[in-house]
Amino acid sequence: MRRLAGVTAIAAILAASAAFAAEKVALPKGYEKWGKSSEKVINDKTSLFYGIHNIYVDKKTMPAYKKGGPYPEGSRFVVVQYTIRNDGGKPVKGKKSMVVLMTKDKKQSATGGWLFAGFTPEGKPSGIDPVKNCFECHQKEAKDRDFVISRYADFKK
Repeated sequence: MRRLAGVTAIAAILAASAAFAAEKVALPKGYEKWGKSSEKVINDKTSLFYGIHNIYVDKKTMPAYKKGGPYPEGSRFVVVQYTIRNDGGKPVKGKKSMVVLMTKDKKQSATGGWLFAGFTPEGKPSGIDPVKNCFECHQKEAKDRDFVISRYADFKK
């Protein structure tokens, strides 16, 4: 009985530590100065990424991105998403709606060695579920590209 209580206590501490660590994740300062993609429009209203977004790729990540992976530890992507406004029948950027960070981190075994974190437009943690809201799609769509969905060929059009 004591052993079960001890195991339960350790599991609770580890879960609390993981939640605390997730809250400590912050957007990288200066990401707006990284390589920036052209705008991508996602018209599928059922998609988490419905809207217009830009992808930012840091300098360390860019060589691997150009080759389609694999990515070195610490590689980072930031996706900034905007709502879609209709301007004369043409989709244009509306308000910023979400920011997502993807960092190569071998300690993140549940998400293929990547840390996923979502943020509000103001940069505060949004509480997205990295497995359900991020990794499930990355695993389905880009397992052969080290779980990175976007491609450099689509980066600049």
